[in-house]
Amino acid sequence: MYDAIVIGAGPAGLQAALTLGRMHRSTLLLDSGEYRNGTVQHMHNVITNDGAAPADFRAVARTELAAYTDVEIRDVGAQSVTRADGGADGDFTVLLTDGDSVEARRVILATGVADDLPAVPGLQQLWGLKAFACPFCDGHEHAGRPIGILGPVARAEHLIGLLGRIVGDITVYPIDERFTAEEAQLLERLGATASTEPVASVAAEDDGVRISTASGGEQSVAGVFVASGTLRQRAPFVDDLALRMLPSGSIEIDDFGRTSLPGVFAAGDLAHRASLPGPMASVLLASAAGQIAAIGVIQSLIAH
Repeated sequence: MYDAIVIGAGPAGLQAALTLGRMHRSTLLLDSGEYRNGTVQHMHNVITNDGAAPADFRAVARTELAAYTDVEIRDVGAQSVTRADGGADGDFTVLLTDGDSVEARRVILATGVADDLPAVPGLQQLWGLKAFACPFCDGHEHAGRPIGILGPVARAEHLIGLLGRIVGDITVYPIDERFTAEEAQLLERLGATASTEPVASVAAEDDGVRISTASGGEQSVAGVFVASGTLRQRAPFVDDLALRMLPSGSIEIDDFGRTSLPGVFAAGDLAHRASLPGPMASVLLASAAGQIAAIGVIQSLIAH
């Protein structure tokens, strides 16, 4: 039986495994090979790694983890997590996608979330390459150049506030229905242009994106930012363990990454504290959350 199983090998899971390994806690890190930023070519806003490839970041992390004999890494996903009957605050069995099962006293969920994008033809193919959601991660790379924002005014307004001083012209495209006159006027007061037609499709074009509208109009922009879409849990463990959720769709955790079920911790985009409106999507913040969750695990093991 392991002291801890960490499910997910993004920044949160990698850091959690490192912290546990340094404290000589037997740890199994499960890496399914699926990541929220799987299509992203460069990380940004990550000190010492600004512009680095996420794959390189993960490779370096795994090389560092190899120095810790208490950390084992398996390139396999997890299907389910179940709690042993009668356990006060553990133990857990994790069924793996290869049919094997493993046990641990504690579990850290770090599987992240998935982005459900609006049904705009071509958008999925551009995601992470020329279509983005985070101005902190990808705004600077479009400095002084025109961009498009896809989505409703209520959510586009926030992106305009963040991107307005960075990029060039901003055109906002509705997804399904045309903007009302009042909505178009609001966007213009914010310094953006409101498209008179909904977006019909997007496609790569040279070093930018071609946006086509329902009436056949076209515009070339440097990139697009999506102000529509939802996040969902990437794995089924919330239902498996009946974890308490927040209105954002994320797992509720406390300051040490503890979930509502003793012995289960969560870190990264899939969880946040109730004091926050939603998950803070950031490599550095995910890593920090992984470290804090690992500390929480160690504290609980000592107390037990």
